Amino acid sequence: MEFQQVVESRIDKIRSVLATKGNEYGKQGDRYHNFRVAGRLLDTSPERALIGMEVKHRVSVMDLVDTAEEHPQFLNKELISEKIGDAINYLILLEGMLYEHLEERTPL
Repeated sequence: MEFQQVVESRIDKIRSVLATKGNEYGKQGDRYHNFRVAGRLLDTSPERALIGMEVKHRVSVMDLVDTAEEHPQFLNKELISEKIGDAINYLILLEGMLYEHLEERTPL
C-alpha cells in the first residue's frame, strides 16, 4: 500500500470511528464523559485518566512491533489498523480536551 493511501485510509477511519464512538460513549452529547467520570473516580483530571486508559493502546502498538519482529505471520491489515487507530484516536481525544482548557483558560 502506498503511503498516501495509508494516510487517506487513516483519515477516513478516524472520521468514522470518532463519530461512531462519540455517539456510543458520549453521554448527553459529551464525548469526554467516560474520562471525566474516570477522573473523578481516580481523583485526577479527565486528561490524566485518558492517558491512563491510553497506555493499554500503546502496549498494543508495542506488541504489534514485537509480533512483526518475532512472528510476522500473525500480522494482518485489520489488526494493524485497529491497534494504530485506537492509539491515534486517544491522542485526538486528548487534543480536544486540552483545547477545551485553552478556550476556557482553566488549568487542569
